[in-house]
Amino acid sequence: MSESKRKIQAREKGIVAASSVGAAIFLTLFKIIIGVTTGSLGILAEAAHSSLDLAAAIITFFAVRISDKPADDTHPYGHGKVESVGALAETALLLLTCVWIVSEAINRLFFENKSVDPNAWAFVVMLVSIAIDISRSRALDRVARKYHSQALEADALHFSTDIWSSIVVIIGLGLVKIGDVIGAPAAFVRADAVAALLVALIVIVVSVRLGARSIDALL
Repeated sequence: MSESKRKIQAREKGIVAASSVGAAIFLTLFKIIIGVTTGSLGILAEAAHSSLDLAAAIITFFAVRISDKPADDTHPYGHGKVESVGALAETALLLLTCVWIVSEAINRLFFENKSVDPNAWAFVVMLVSIAIDISRSRALDRVARKYHSQALEADALHFSTDIWSSIVVIIGLGLVKIGDVIGAPAAFVRADAVAALLVALIVIVVSVRLGARSIDALL
């Protein structure tokens, strides 16, 4: 690859990775604020998920920057493996968030009954999250396919599954809202915790897939 093409590739990959970092910062802060004010574990689980999305996006940003460096005396075959290491680090971060989500969800399901306020902002933050995740997963996937970037592909897969976890949270909040409307909040209040458990399940599935792909690339 010529030096000019390498620079173009590095710049395009860097831009899409940096935009992912910016989106993750915004969504993490937005979800934390709304999750705390509404008391929704589903949204707080998504906030924890987004905070790890942020860490993963930062790892990806530096991974693609390092991987695009040309070969040198100590790395005669280049730095491409760095992307696989970055993707593997994402896997570890994703699994860590599941520990807290599952623990808190089980606590709310069986030991502690916390009230949830499914107000309009709770639905707004999740709908905004879905819109942003659709946009950034498509952008990441396009550049990943163009340059065969494993780290960007991992990020794209990661954020595309965020869409489904956000939908699960919206369903959980919707059921809580229905309980409030019909005057039987206790019947549906646990739907939020169940939604959080489903988010954790989605995260675990994504983590296993990313981890397997990364290990295969490193071996």
